[in-house]
Amino acid sequence: MEYTNSRVLHNPYLTVPTVQTGERGTAYTMQAITETNSYVTIDTFKILPQFIDRADLAQSTFMRQMELADLQGILLNEAIETALYADWSNLTSFGNDQIGGAAGTITVSATNIDDIIRAMKREIRKASGEGLMNRNGAFIVWYPTHFEILESYMQANGFVTADTALKGGTKQGIEYMGVTHYSSNLLATGHVVGGVKKVYHLGILKDTYGQVMVNEKDPLNISGISVVSRVDFKGKVWENVLPVLFNIHVEAW
Repeated sequence: MEYTNSRVLHNPYLTVPTVQTGERGTAYTMQAITETNSYVTIDTFKILPQFIDRADLAQSTFMRQMELADLQGILLNEAIETALYADWSNLTSFGNDQIGGAAGTITVSATNIDDIIRAMKREIRKASGEGLMNRNGAFIVWYPTHFEILESYMQANGFVTADTALKGGTKQGIEYMGVTHYSSNLLATGHVVGGVKKVYHLGILKDTYGQVMVNEKDPLNISGISVVSRVDFKGKVWENVLPVLFNIHVEAW
């Protein structure tokens, strides 16, 4: 995540050179160094404007300006999360064939949830991302019903994990099989996301995020006040980390 007032975010990277085999007395071939500038423009925003009649504000026992602002902040953060999960089409596709079945969607169950975790780690390694995974860690965001299956699987397998799952239950950010597991009800239908942590780039415009505009001067010539919050942001999967971020196709719910 990057808080910035820049409009365009850049991620220049070099093409990977090829190691050559040489022989004594023979010339080698020079390879050109090519730099590619990947970039993204912060041009998307979410806004939440609310109006309160002056009499309603005076008579209400629970409605306050700052309480509305707090609620707007929560809802805008959820809107960002929803938008990021909706970016599943720009991630690397991961289907049922990755866990040894026929091509298509995965029906997540207690018999294959461990296969999904292992296969995702395998695909990261195949993409030469093991070093990055060792440094940053790996993650999967499950739909709540899948998170319940994971909890059931943990309870049924192994003394230590079963004890953990039975005593406290699975919680957001639980570590299991070398992966950090989360759940969200904001995922796009049929798409679970996973991969290496800290590589999906989210740019947030610093000066609008968290700024609450309160107008107490009868906005639109209507007696009352307005409370308006917005956030400008844009998410981006940089080309050089695309192979280690996955759109895991699962059954629709």
